[in-house]
Amino acid sequence: MGGHDDEREDGRDGSSGKDASGGGMAMHGANLKRRFFASLVLTVPILLLSSPMGMALPITLAFPGSDWVVAALATVLFVYGGMPFLRGAAGELRRRQPAMMTLVALGITTAYAYSIYAFVQRSVLHTAGMHMDFFWELATLIVIMLLGHWVEMRAVMGAGDALKEMAELLPAQAHVEQPDGSFADAPLSEVQVGQTVMVEAGEKVPADGEVVRGESQVNEALVTGEARDVAKGAGDSVFGGSQNGDGTLYVRVTGTGESGYLAQVMKLVSQAQQEKSRAEVLSDKVARWLFYAAVGVGVVAFAAWLAVTGSVGDALTRMVTVFVIACPHALGLAIPLVAARSTSIGARHGLLVRRRRALEVAPRVNVVMMDKTGTLTEGDFRVAEVRAVGKPGSGDGKGDDAGGAAGTVAGNAGKNGGASADDRADDRVLAILAGLEQSSSHPLAASIVAAARDRGVRPVPVRDEHAVAGVGVEGTLEDGRRALVANARHLDERRIVYDRDLFQQLAGRGLTVSFLVIDGVVAGLVAQGDEVKPTAREAVRQLRERGIAPVMLTGDNEEAARAVARDLGIDEFHAGLVPQDKVRLVQERRTAGDTVMMVGDGINDAPALAKADVGAAIGAGTDVAIDSADVVLVKSDPEDIVRLLDLGTNTTRKIKQNLWWGAGYNIVAIPLAAGVLAPAGILLSPAVGAVLMSLSTVIVAVNAMTLKAGDEG
Repeated sequence: MGGHDDEREDGRDGSSGKDASGGGMAMHGANLKRRFFASLVLTVPILLLSSPMGMALPITLAFPGSDWVVAALATVLFVYGGMPFLRGAAGELRRRQPAMMTLVALGITTAYAYSIYAFVQRSVLHTAGMHMDFFWELATLIVIMLLGHWVEMRAVMGAGDALKEMAELLPAQAHVEQPDGSFADAPLSEVQVGQTVMVEAGEKVPADGEVVRGESQVNEALVTGEARDVAKGAGDSVFGGSQNGDGTLYVRVTGTGESGYLAQVMKLVSQAQQEKSRAEVLSDKVARWLFYAAVGVGVVAFAAWLAVTGSVGDALTRMVTVFVIACPHALGLAIPLVAARSTSIGARHGLLVRRRRALEVAPRVNVVMMDKTGTLTEGDFRVAEVRAVGKPGSGDGKGDDAGGAAGTVAGNAGKNGGASADDRADDRVLAILAGLEQSSSHPLAASIVAAARDRGVRPVPVRDEHAVAGVGVEGTLEDGRRALVANARHLDERRIVYDRDLFQQLAGRGLTVSFLVIDGVVAGLVAQGDEVKPTAREAVRQLRERGIAPVMLTGDNEEAARAVARDLGIDEFHAGLVPQDKVRLVQERRTAGDTVMMVGDGINDAPALAKADVGAAIGAGTDVAIDSADVVLVKSDPEDIVRLLDLGTNTTRKIKQNLWWGAGYNIVAIPLAAGVLAPAGILLSPAVGAVLMSLSTVIVAVNAMTLKAGDEG
């Protein structure tokens, strides 16, 4: 609908990959589930036929030759169940960032190797002395760690495939012009820059290009994030992936493959996701220091005991005990159980946490960047005002011309009863506008028709209506007069008089203004806008109260952006942005030391969502935006931004408590196991170590279940 050109945008393992929350372990959910249950089956007989750290159990099912059964089962368990941790550790060590996987690998490798050594000494060579094995610890550690990761993976949705969603926006084929002027279908991969393609009604534009002939409305919402169609004609640019309306366009290709708009956006998303995947989580940092502590204390203990006792066996036993006690049984469940609890709470409150790291980072957020359309506003244009306008400069903008130009046409249209003369005049203008626009599919036209329906105004009959390129819609009324819906630019070009003060007043509120012109005289106007969401102001207020800077980003024009920002109380806003601009603004803030949350809903937001420290997608947004985000705000409610920050604060607090409980056991047990108090007659026995290990695991599990959401205390 050309009459609304003034509101056009300026801006245009065999597994699933690494997950930062998994400490380098990359396993598909189904694969992880199979490993866990298979390992559980192997673990049961190991537990029944062995004992924890040599501790005598009241019930034992050991029988002659059971040592061989346990050794065989433990070997299979170590190779099959432990392989993900061994691979994860290898990856961490290659990056020189030992973390949870390295700590687990240290524990299970030491436990298995020493247990096989003890088994050979005891059951093969039959050497004298006590040779304690750690098969019980090996089995429980592998199963608990697999369980922890499975629980977490079930609680936290997969990373999704934003890049695949983007690729699917492009059609598989294009109608390419041939030398004889005809058009033939060709695979999109064969389309070259400079060729002309035909885009028929309802089809997706196959590549970036410039319209050489034809007129249509193109829906660029998936690309720009703004919920509006844009009139396209000769000389206008179009983007691959946008949806053509009811006209046919002939487009000269200017960008394909890696040079196309979508390809550039995909590249930005990919780069940002790769960067974020390398980010550390708190549990990995704790595990790294425990790894260094265990190795250091174990080596020192070996050397000290060897020097004091002269027995390699005693020294080796002490070192192995330190390594095994350092096994993070409690840490293995500390984070996954909190993640499961927090994601469950979040889901009940409309927050789908897709990457655990987001909750750990959320408490540090001090800048929240928000897309305008669809995030802070409804993304649905509605009629804000309809006015029958009088002679310019009449003050109230209503008067004689309303009755003269519009009044004689639609006397029976609209509401009667006790309505004032001004109301009846406004309704008559709306009736004519609806009659002109009712055959158009443009969002702004649809909002006019919807407004007439809501007010009980019947559209007047209009014949011969048609679009006027770059201007609007024109038609003939019943009495033969010509009616036109036009923008201010057309009125200026034709020197048609209108109330400029009223226009500036409405445009200053961020509204799109179109005029009803009858036989060359302005008879009325309609102002349409994208309404601010009811909770947006409160969300901004709460952010400011917490010392968090709200920043609005939009591809919309400067005036509309300023009006919305002023209405919401946002001091900083940036308008006329393309995806690269949003990424740049996010990166500038991060470089300056800020922790940034980005909230958006469109493809144009996807790179910034992936780049930000925390990316939150509005639930009503595109699949691409959702797949690029860490958290999905299902209810599309701006106040959920604050609720997410609260949940992150409470979750991080609980994670830290659990890490202290889990690591606290190691902090106490490792030095005692090494024998630092041996001169005082205090030496932690393996049996007591096993009890403490189990106790810390239980405490961690119970503590995780006490997590509450922000509004639950």
